[in-house]
Amino acid sequence: MKIEETPENFQALDTVGAAGIPATPASLAALGGPEAQASQLSQAELDLRAETETREAITEGQSLSPMQASLRRLGRDRRAMFFLALVLTIIVLSYVGPLLYTRIGPTILGGAIGTDILKPGQYHNYVYSDLSRTDTLSSALHPLGTDAIGRDILARIMAGVNVSIEVALLVELLDIGLGVTIGTLAGFYGGWLATFLDRFTDLMFAFPGLLFAILAAATLGPAFQERLGLPGRLILVAMALGISVWPFMARLVRGQTLQLREQQFIEASRTVGSSNYRIIMQHIVPNLFNIVIVAAALDVVNTIVSEAVISLLGLGVQTPGSSLGLMINDATAQIALNPWEVVWPTFVLTLIVLAFSFMGDGMQDAFNPRTKD
Repeated sequence: MKIEETPENFQALDTVGAAGIPATPASLAALGGPEAQASQLSQAELDLRAETETREAITEGQSLSPMQASLRRLGRDRRAMFFLALVLTIIVLSYVGPLLYTRIGPTILGGAIGTDILKPGQYHNYVYSDLSRTDTLSSALHPLGTDAIGRDILARIMAGVNVSIEVALLVELLDIGLGVTIGTLAGFYGGWLATFLDRFTDLMFAFPGLLFAILAAATLGPAFQERLGLPGRLILVAMALGISVWPFMARLVRGQTLQLREQQFIEASRTVGSSNYRIIMQHIVPNLFNIVIVAAALDVVNTIVSEAVISLLGLGVQTPGSSLGLMINDATAQIALNPWEVVWPTFVLTLIVLAFSFMGDGMQDAFNPRTKD
């Protein structure tokens, strides 16, 4: 068999017997390789590159849990972190602020005829009425002024924020407690419990939750207040709002549970003999945290607005208690005399709603299982 010679136009590609080029730094630099680029960098830049590559290698080598990955995404969202810090600041100031505010200020003369000796613990208390200083503008003594009966507006705003936070906390405890429990059981076992959840949720969709809370406060409010005192209406409003929102949390949890119970790790747990209770508590519930925390954060906004509306209608917190909605209701009669009495509680309510809304949006993006880094 005759072997044909290599055509002339292919001889340049023939590397048989060719001497290799030594891989020295000089030869790599002549070819424009990494050594050529490295030779043009300073020592500080080389150290920074090495540190960055090492950090990336360590991060990629670690196995992050879904919770750790979600928290890392949340930490990278500057807008969400800003509003989270703002929410925490508002909450801390509303509870710590009154303790400091009632200790700041001189001893003054006031009262009904202006002859009573008053200390900061009195005229900076949100329930005290200084009739000698009604409808005043901002001053060193009262930074945000006073209302129609001489109560300090700043002190009442801090007390009103406390009410909003406490109602939201009670509602979310009821929402998460009932929603997660019934939703998990309905999704895992199905049957009559799932049917009941579907029908009850359809009923709540047809009957607005805020309207239900207003109806409950109007009919049962006096009885609760007579038996439990001023907090009675607050507890009733929280219960009514909680009853109206938990079916939506339960339906959300049920849908996620239906997906989880078909996963391979659940089948593996059954294979090794785990009981249903153990599967639910160790495998189902921990994997519900992401959707529950996001739904709860977004529900807080509706709860705060609903409580303010109920108090604005005069069915929530009653005088001498304080609520942002109650303050707006009381100040509407004085809007021509002192419009700041309406502006301050409205501004604070708007700030709280926006802060929780943007924080909830950031948490939704961070804790969404479909979000990628």
